[in-house]
Amino acid sequence: MQITGRKFLGSVAAAALLVATGSAVSYAAAGAEVAAQNDAAGAASVQAGINAWQAGDYAGAVRTWRPVADRGNADAQFNLGQAYRLGRGVPADLRTAQSWFEKAAQQGHAQAQANLGLILHQNGERQRAMPWIRKAADAGDPRAQYVLGTELFNGDLLQKDWPRAYALMQLAAGQGMPFAVSNLQQMDKLIPLAQRQQGLALSREMQGKAPPRPAQVPGSVGKATVPPSNSAIQSTLPAPAPAKASPAPVKTAQAPRPAAPAPAATPAASGRGWRVQLGAFSTQANAKKQWESLRGRVGGLAGLQPALVAAGAVTRLQAGPLPSKAAADRICAAAKQAGAACFPVAP
Repeated sequence: MQITGRKFLGSVAAAALLVATGSAVSYAAAGAEVAAQNDAAGAASVQAGINAWQAGDYAGAVRTWRPVADRGNADAQFNLGQAYRLGRGVPADLRTAQSWFEKAAQQGHAQAQANLGLILHQNGERQRAMPWIRKAADAGDPRAQYVLGTELFNGDLLQKDWPRAYALMQLAAGQGMPFAVSNLQQMDKLIPLAQRQQGLALSREMQGKAPPRPAQVPGSVGKATVPPSNSAIQSTLPAPAPAKASPAPVKTAQAPRPAAPAPAATPAASGRGWRVQLGAFSTQANAKKQWESLRGRVGGLAGLQPALVAAGAVTRLQAGPLPSKAAADRICAAAKQAGAACFPVAP
């Protein structure tokens, strides 16, 4: 799905993006509203089903989840939707999958909201899909951010809003969405600078308001939240480096500061010790601007050596070395307090 002229080609987006959920299942309640409805017995049944699923006993997982799903457990409902979507333990049936996703989505399950919106969008029910796509985008789902950003850029379904479209595409690209990375490069050519700057500021604001993402199921592949370590989307990125895909890049205004070493361009993460990754950008210039923005605001960064790591179409901003993962975690905690994306990178 690329930009042609001033339009995206959106006909295959939802079908392709829905594949990103892979074989993942949900084991943690997706928010306080859902958690309140999932009793301990239901949670134990959900986990028992996940254990069966990960052992390859898909039929057993479905048998375990169905009773608690019928009683209204949102995680079990989402997991049954996954089973019917993938045809594991039950015959593949997208209509039944949609029904289970909708039950969970109505209870506030963020992954179910994203899947439901993508299925509706894929089936041509774009107007009905958009409320769910918006909810999932607000919760930080990169697929939903990508679809919503596309619609806001096109302006044929929603009112055109290029700053917000750019912000959403930034957030999706920062989480490793390859379509978003490609379209962001085209947006840089088509959207006026002033509107792109508005979008960058908005992406930072949106990132700060996003709720915590659900934890990943150990051993799952391509969870709907698209974790950077083992998602189906991440595996399609060109020339991946050992570092993981990052959350969205942001740009903030800052008072002048003493000169600091410019980030060094490197083909891949190198050197000894742990690093932290502070974003993935469409150009090296944007990565350098992010470093200048963060180095004086985030405690501990000023003493680290920045590096630009080429990873296909994007440049990753990393800094190090650090003696341990605990030290990297402390830097990332400070970076997140400042509103920036950050995660540790192993040596």
